[in-house]
Amino acid sequence: MKKLSFLIIVFAIAFTVFFLIPVILGKPFPPYPLMKISDVFDLFTPLVLIPLYWLLFIAVSDEPPSLKETIIFLIIAAFWVEGHGMHLAANSIGHWLNGMEATDFYKVDYFYDEVLGHYLWHIGVIGLSGLILLRQWRNPFVGGKLSPWLPVIAGLLHGFTFFLIVVEGQTVSMSFPFAIAVMLFGLIRGRKKFRQQPLLLFFFVAYFVATLFLTGWGIYWRGWPEFSKIWKF
Repeated sequence: MKKLSFLIIVFAIAFTVFFLIPVILGKPFPPYPLMKISDVFDLFTPLVLIPLYWLLFIAVSDEPPSLKETIIFLIIAAFWVEGHGMHLAANSIGHWLNGMEATDFYKVDYFYDEVLGHYLWHIGVIGLSGLILLRQWRNPFVGGKLSPWLPVIAGLLHGFTFFLIVVEGQTVSMSFPFAIAVMLFGLIRGRKKFRQQPLLLFFFVAYFVATLFLTGWGIYWRGWPEFSKIWKF
């Protein structure tokens, strides 16, 4: 469980870094200035995060995943990678379409970037979370008790990051109910099992935090406007 707790905090940090750091890397990429440094950095996002998802998936049990579990993981991971790649390419192109908002070219690029790409990507995010959580639920650790600090800290970080990406990605209608469902599951069914299930604790804390922030943001703004629309960055 100690190794899993360490893996959880590594995953939470990597998730935050690869989702948020590209925002500040907006300068042109010197070898090919039509791209931004953020585009190049973002190429590595699935190469780092999908293996970390897999390590979390297999770490909860000494028994390897079944063929059915593996296929489901691969299908959801494909949604994740497809959505990320679609967003990456369309977003990079979109930087060059300022002033063309009335054209069909802009509209279809916007659709791939801000709608289809985000939804496919975030389906992958919540789908892999749910699959890993389910596998942990079916495979609790026996004979030991978890020190909760690393999963809790990781959950706080992951939950806040999840809040940021679903608001900016405009997938609140899908992601908010999922966060509430995981939070309620943890409160109702999982409270007494946190010390035997570090991933249950991690995702409970994460989606509890996300639920609080999404609720507060929605009440304050009477909706969930994107950060970039409010602060114009």
